[in-house]
Formats: sequence, structure tokens, C-alpha cells
Amino acid sequence: MKTPFKLLFVLAAGLSMTACVSKKKFADLQSRYDRSQADLVKCGDNLQDYKDRLTAMSRTKDDIESQKNSSIRDRDKQITDMGLQIIDLRTLRDKQLDAMSNLTVLSKEANANIDKTLSQLEKKDKYINLLQAARTKTDSINLALAVNLKQVLNEGIEDKDVEIKIDKTVVLINISDKMLFNSGSAKLSAKATTVLEKIAQIIKSKPDLEVMVEGYTDNVAINTECVSDNWDLSVKRSTAVVRVLQQNFNIDPNKLIAAGRGEYNAMASNSTPEGKMANRRTRIILMPRLDQFYDLLNPDKR
Repeated sequence: MKTPFKLLFVLAAGLSMTACVSKKKFADLQSRYDRSQADLVKCGDNLQDYKDRLTAMSRTKDDIESQKNSSIRDRDKQITDMGLQIIDLRTLRDKQLDAMSNLTVLSKEANANIDKTLSQLEKKDKYINLLQAARTKTDSINLALAVNLKQVLNEGIEDKDVEIKIDKTVVLINISDKMLFNSGSAKLSAKATTVLEKIAQIIKSKPDLEVMVEGYTDNVAINTECVSDNWDLSVKRSTAVVRVLQQNFNIDPNKLIAAGRGEYNAMASNSTPEGKMANRRTRIILMPRLDQFYDLLNPDKR
């Protein structure tokens, strides 16, 4: 790059030292000058090219540096994320281990509860069997009692006036109104004594029974000097029967119960004479004493 300038300087000095130069030398010098100018331009272009290449390389270096830094950041972020994932996995592992431990405990508790439930079911089955046996025994006792009653009451009494049936754990004796009382009265008839005597025989033969006497009426209102209403009449009639059983036939009063139901809990509609006749009745209920029934449930007393 310095050679063309020196050459120019030498040429200028030469020109100043000599005024006369041959055309041939001048042309040669002009040619050399032109070439130097061309070389100078070319050097300038090369210089600019080198500058451009240097700038591009600098940019490339910056890009590479930026990419490297970005890669380093990405790698650091990945390392951090992996570290967090490892922590999460460890936490999950610990939770699963705890859950497995809890499941083991729950499994033991579940097995214990199942065993307990099976034991309770077994006890319930035994109790149900005892209930069924007690019910069967009670049904057998009631059936025998009903048969005996029908045999005892068979003579001299029309079937339509006395009804005997078994209802669950009790024996029911429904006696029509005309068998025991006069209409609208709580005083027992002569025929009533005969009927109650036969029933008393059965009651005496079964000391483990309790006897409830219920009085019923139709819905015809009554109000006399002795009877206020149907409630009063039904109670007076049941107490009259209880007194005869106790006083005339020596039935233990501790096993007797008197109750009045009035015109309610009717057996038939009161809209017809037949229905009213069916509703005017006295019901004698023979039932096992509760303590006797509970004894049937006790396997030690069976």
C-alpha cells in the first residue's frame, strides 16, 4: 500500500528536477501511475472487503456467543427442572410408601371388621333361630289351646256366637253380645256364666297365660243413669267379665286385664243390622306372659 505513494513522490521529484521529459518516459510513467491507481482502488476494495468480512465474523462470533449462552441457560434450566422433577418423584414415592403403609393398616382393620361383622351375623343368626323356635313353640301352644277351647265350648254353644282364632302369638275368643249381656246393659246374663265357666277351665290349665278382656259396642249412642256412653258401656262389660272370672271361678286377678274399646276398632260396618251385631261383642285374649315368652328365647331355659 505504501509503494504507490513513494512512486508518486519520486515521479513528482523527477518532474521538478527536469522540465523536459521525453514522451516515451512520460507515457511509461503515466501507465505506471494508472496501474498504481488501479492497485490503490483494488487495495481499497480489498480493505473494505476485509472490513466487511471482519464485521460479519464479529457478528457471527456474537451470534455464536449468544447461542452458546442461550444453550447454557437452556441446559441450566433443564438441570433445574430435572432437579425439581427428582424432588417431586421422591415426594410421590414417599407418599406412595405412606399410602402402602396406610393400606396395610386399613387392610388389617378391614379384616378385623369383617371378622367382627361375621361374628355379629353369626350371633344374629342364632338369635333369629331362637326367635323362630320360640315362635314355633308359641304357635304350637296356641294351636293346642285353640283346639282345647273349641272342644270345651262345643257343647251347647252355636258356632256363630263364639269365634276362636289364632292371631300371631295370641288366641282370640270373640263372643257375641247376645251370649253375655242384654241390649244396652253391662249385667251378665245367666247364659254368660256357662260360657265363662268353660273358658275359665282352659285358663286354669294354663297358668303361664295372661287374659285380657275387651268390650266392644256398635255406634248407636247410649246415655242412661248407669252408662254415660259407649266407652263407658264397653269398659263396664269387660270389668263385669273379669269380676266373674275372678270371683266365681277363682282366676288369679294378677293375670287378668280389663279394657274397653267402645264403638271403635269395629269388625264390620255399622251401616247394617248384621254389622252392628258383629261389632257388639266381647273379646277374650289369651296370651303368653312376656317373661314366659322371653324364657323361650333363652337357650338355657328351653
